[in-house]
Amino acid sequence: MIKFSIRGENIEVTEAIRDYVKSKLTKIEKYFVKEQEIDARVNLKIYREKSSKVEVTIPLGSVTLRAEDVSQDMYGSIDLVVDKIERQIRKNKTKIAKKHREKVSTSQVFTTEFEVEQVDEMPEVKVVRTKNVTLKPMDVEEARLQMELLGHDFFIYTDAEDGETNILYRREDGDLGLIEAK
Repeated sequence: MIKFSIRGENIEVTEAIRDYVKSKLTKIEKYFVKEQEIDARVNLKIYREKSSKVEVTIPLGSVTLRAEDVSQDMYGSIDLVVDKIERQIRKNKTKIAKKHREKVSTSQVFTTEFEVEQVDEMPEVKVVRTKNVTLKPMDVEEARLQMELLGHDFFIYTDAEDGETNILYRREDGDLGLIEAK
């Protein structure tokens, strides 16, 4: 059974939109064990350019399914995001089972009543460079300035107030995001 959490940014989530999201996302229930409770977080955003963004996140213990789409059509984006989630499940069921067998058995999460898509194994990725950084205590504004000066898309620093490690990064929409490690 899917529990829905539907949020809107710069948009009022009407009953029609809520019903459409629920009807589309209910399609993925067939991939899960009947007793499995699924928490689907849906975020709908409207930008000034009249484009809309739909994000769906479904945490499943040690695995998180996530998809997003940006387009001029909110309903079309909802359809595409659901298709992406379905594709993730079909393509990655076997990989998830291998990687997370000791954490969460996928037999406890996914049902076996669908066909798994055969996917070529991804090539092994190697670490080709290691870089040591000294984390300097600073505030977000100083970190932003440092990131701009270095021309990077992210910057790691120690927060001057709480001493925690933070990561400042540039988002696809051009704004900045902040990851606060605890």
